[in-house]
Amino acid sequence: MAAGQGSASEMARALDAAEARCVRSGAQLTELRRQVLALVLEADQPLGAYALLDRLKAQRPGAAPPTVYRALDFLLEQGLIHKVERLNAFIGCVEAGHDHGHDHDHAHDHQFLICGSCGATIELSDHAVAHALADAARRVGFQLRKTTVEAEGLCAACLAAGAGAAVAASPG
Repeated sequence: MAAGQGSASEMARALDAAEARCVRSGAQLTELRRQVLALVLEADQPLGAYALLDRLKAQRPGAAPPTVYRALDFLLEQGLIHKVERLNAFIGCVEAGHDHGHDHDHAHDHQFLICGSCGATIELSDHAVAHALADAARRVGFQLRKTTVEAEGLCAACLAAGAGAAVAASPG
């Protein structure tokens, strides 16, 4: 399920799949963790911890930053979300409902395309990109354990709207 999209039944299925995945790994998706995951999944773009906290307070008025950070740490550990470092924000994992072929290591190679105009973020898991990076690393004697690639550019909607000219003209 893509971030910000889907029906209530799709969200329920995604959350149930996340819970089943946690159970298989011996972890517990508590109600709080489930709420934080739902907030990340329903967002139109990656959310920072404090934006998540603001949204969580609508459901849990006493929520505090450590509450959100602990839930995010758990969700990251379980491979249900990713942190987009460039944005210091969190996004649901497009492969969270799938077995990545890893036992206890929930990491998988992924790439993020981040729109510099509207902030839209798309997660890819292109194995060709991962293999190319691994091959390049091997050539210099480096062995990769995990790869995350974050590339900034313009999404199709912003390109169509002509945002490219404005972004290209801005200093930076």
